[in-house]
Amino acid sequence: MSAPCVIFDLDGTLIDSVPAIHAVSNAVLTDMGFEALSLPMIRSFVGKGVPNLVRQLLITSNEDPDGPLFPRVESALIARYETDVDGNILYPGVLEALDQLADRGCRMAICTNKPYAPAEAALRHVGLWDRFDVVLGGDSRPTRKPDPEMLHHCHVLLGGGAMLYVGDSEVDAETAVNAEAKFVLYTEGYRQTPVHEMPHHVAFSDFKMLPAIVEHFEW
Repeated sequence: MSAPCVIFDLDGTLIDSVPAIHAVSNAVLTDMGFEALSLPMIRSFVGKGVPNLVRQLLITSNEDPDGPLFPRVESALIARYETDVDGNILYPGVLEALDQLADRGCRMAICTNKPYAPAEAALRHVGLWDRFDVVLGGDSRPTRKPDPEMLHHCHVLLGGGAMLYVGDSEVDAETAVNAEAKFVLYTEGYRQTPVHEMPHHVAFSDFKMLPAIVEHFEW
C-alpha cells in the first residue's frame, strides 16, 4: 500500500505557540487600556481560531464580545501575529519525525484554525514551511474545525488515499470524528480533557513514536 497522507494541526501539536499568543494578546490588550492576562488563561482560549480568541479576550476584559471593539482587537491581533513570532517553539522530535515520514513517501499537510498568514509566519520561524505539501488556515475555507470540510479539503489537495490526522485538542478530536478520520492524539499539547475521555485511535507523548505509529497503523 502507498504511504498515507498525514495531516497535522499546528498549535499544540507541532509547535508550542502559547508563549507567542500570550505575548501578542497582552500587547493588544494593554495597548487598548485593558489588564494583561495570565498564560494559563490565554492557553485555555487557544484552538478555535482568532474570532473565538478575540471574544474570550473581550469577555474576560468585561467587554461585549460582539461589540464595536471586536474588529479592532481582531485586526490588531492578526497584524501582530504575522510579525511577533518569537515564542513559537517546535516540540522535541518534530523535525526528525517529519523527515522520516517524508522519506517513507507520506504526503503531509497543515490544517489549523490559525489564520493562514500567521500560520505561514510561525511555520517559517520554526523552519517547517517547506515540509508540507498543503497548508490551510482558519480563513482558507468557509468553515473552521471542528467542521470536517477543512480536513476533507486538505485530503483532496494531497491526492486522497489513506489518511491520518494528528492533533492535540478537543477540537481536533471532534474534527476527526466529524470527518470519520483516523486520529492520532499528541498528549503534550493544549487539551483540557483526560486522554481516556477523548476519542482517538492512538495517543503518543513523544514525536519519536510517530513514524512507527504511522508505519504500523491498521488502515
